Amino acid sequence: MSSKEPVRIGIIGCGQIAQQHLENYAAIPSAKVVACADIKPFAADSSAAKFSIPNVYYTAQEMLKRDDLDAIDVCVHNNLHMPATVAALDSGRHVYCEKPMAGAFRDAETMLETARQLGKMLHIQLAGLYTNETRAAKELISAGELGHIYHARSTGFRRRGRPYVDGYGNPPFVQKQNSGGGALYDMGVYHISEMLYLLGNPTVERVTGRTYQEIEIDAKRKEESGFNVEELGVGFVRLGGGITLDIIEAWAILLDGFEGSSIVGSKGGIRMEPFSFHRSAGDLDIDSTTDLKAARYRWKKLRGQEELYSSSQQHWVSVLQGNVDLLPTAEVALNTMLISEGIYLSEKRGEEVSAEEVRELSVSTAITL
Repeated sequence: MSSKEPVRIGIIGCGQIAQQHLENYAAIPSAKVVACADIKPFAADSSAAKFSIPNVYYTAQEMLKRDDLDAIDVCVHNNLHMPATVAALDSGRHVYCEKPMAGAFRDAETMLETARQLGKMLHIQLAGLYTNETRAAKELISAGELGHIYHARSTGFRRRGRPYVDGYGNPPFVQKQNSGGGALYDMGVYHISEMLYLLGNPTVERVTGRTYQEIEIDAKRKEESGFNVEELGVGFVRLGGGITLDIIEAWAILLDGFEGSSIVGSKGGIRMEPFSFHRSAGDLDIDSTTDLKAARYRWKKLRGQEELYSSSQQHWVSVLQGNVDLLPTAEVALNTMLISEGIYLSEKRGEEVSAEEVRELSVSTAITL
């Protein structure tokens, strides 16, 4: 489509996460949300009123009958991602889907295969790819400053931040039948995908890990929620090229924090949060920081990248307008699903598992749209 024409978007799902998407689109002049759909009339009506969306539907199928939509944004619960995405792709639209890619690797694989078969673009919401820290790390890696990269660490910390049972969100977030998983699917996807992206999305070979649900939960909230997913996930992954990745992701843990995610190579290492670069020169061990706000200013003014890579939604709109190539978010998200489900399978079997075993044993958890 012409870069001068606004991108016309339809939203499937008008719940909590959709509000963030709609706020982001409202700040992008070249994006226009023209329709929204939710099986809960109040959610659809209130979103339409708040964001001046002219067309409201109470089923996704009815909205997809429109002939004036360029793209669909999927904002439903995880186990609905595949049915909603496939339906939108089948209708002839490009699709942007909220993370995680799906509730199971099998469903995520179906999404990407369908997009490829139909010649449509599939974009997954991986917000970590657009942060100043990720962009700075990518610049150092591309310049060869890390040398041969051989290990990465993915970390995510909440002291007590389990959805619903710790005070925010709603029960489906902690119900496997709706979400597919817990901390790994909710927050781990951001940190694992960030590491995979910076590593060049290498092949997943083998995975081992465990999950836990140990911290006390308010009795009333526990009963109301049906909490049956992990609050802590840990894992170790063997990747192609001799690279390894270790993972720890906590919704709740009795500590005061984790060190940020990191990547190390033969010439240098990067800590993501707070951002720092480490190397040696002769007998000197050098630890460096940088002004990321100044770097972002230069990325914008000198390279004109701000509108292309400033956020997941802005990147998507720029792609749809033909101004930039789509980052491999679907491929990275699929590998992230493979690792997360590998941790679940390793926990179940009590042993390390291969990527091939995860692919063969993955079962769809999709809910009919």
